[in-house]
Amino acid sequence: MHFVNVKGILSARNGMNVYRGCSHGCIYCDSRSTCYGFTHRFEDIEVKQNAPELLEKSLRSKRKRCMIGTGAMCDPYMHCENKLKITRRCLEIIERHEFGVTVLTKSDRILRDLELLKSINQKAKTVVQMTLTTYDETLCKIVEPNVCTTRRRFEVLKIFRENNIPTVVWLCPILPFINDTEENLNGILDYCIESGVYGIINFGMGMTLRDGDREYYYAALDRYFPKLKEKYIRTYGNAYEISSPNAQRLNEILQKRCAENGIVTDRDKIFQYLNELPERYEQLSFENMM
Repeated sequence: MHFVNVKGILSARNGMNVYRGCSHGCIYCDSRSTCYGFTHRFEDIEVKQNAPELLEKSLRSKRKRCMIGTGAMCDPYMHCENKLKITRRCLEIIERHEFGVTVLTKSDRILRDLELLKSINQKAKTVVQMTLTTYDETLCKIVEPNVCTTRRRFEVLKIFRENNIPTVVWLCPILPFINDTEENLNGILDYCIESGVYGIINFGMGMTLRDGDREYYYAALDRYFPKLKEKYIRTYGNAYEISSPNAQRLNEILQKRCAENGIVTDRDKIFQYLNELPERYEQLSFENMM
């Protein structure tokens, strides 16, 4: 872990990443790709120590309230957040200025800030997003080794739902020949339905691989799934986007079950929902979300 001062914290679309790199160890992480220009080991977390001060300045200068997003590149609730609390300090600033927030994470550490997120939701709007990829707990611990399992994330989704905070699930990536099964998909959908998620984001039943990410992923395949790397190379070559052989059937199941249970799958509609902050935001009750 190392500390830096940065010149800015909010992107043009009001997203922020207070950390750079990650300690969760997910074998498929696209953020490892060389195109992102990391000059340090991915696990050597870069801490943007002046992020709260920059966020304070940015929010003061905005003429209109908006949604602030975090977690798109690197998880805001990785292990170092327990001690550093930079994500929490940023949430406190968002709450004080009555902006909205949407947080994307895999970690149950977000529950530490439940009361703060509830306060933001009462003043503006909060949406919690969680990534779910692997229903089987044993497999999940291989694919996403240093973070809570899917079962625990499901419990977290329920807690936020019980506190009238809407949730969105990212169902990606789906790893060919590993978790691209109907059993896996239906297990995750059962969790989504029971926890009453607003929407599910899926970019196709597959994954992306590019330089940096590919090498790390293939090394993990050699450790945990012998000979599967060779199957990937034979099937996909050096392709960037790779799709599961079961993609069509899996997508049919996703669309059918979501339509039956009132879960939004239109990505444009979900992203619009994540980004819009109505002048008068009313919390959604359990009844009118279903």
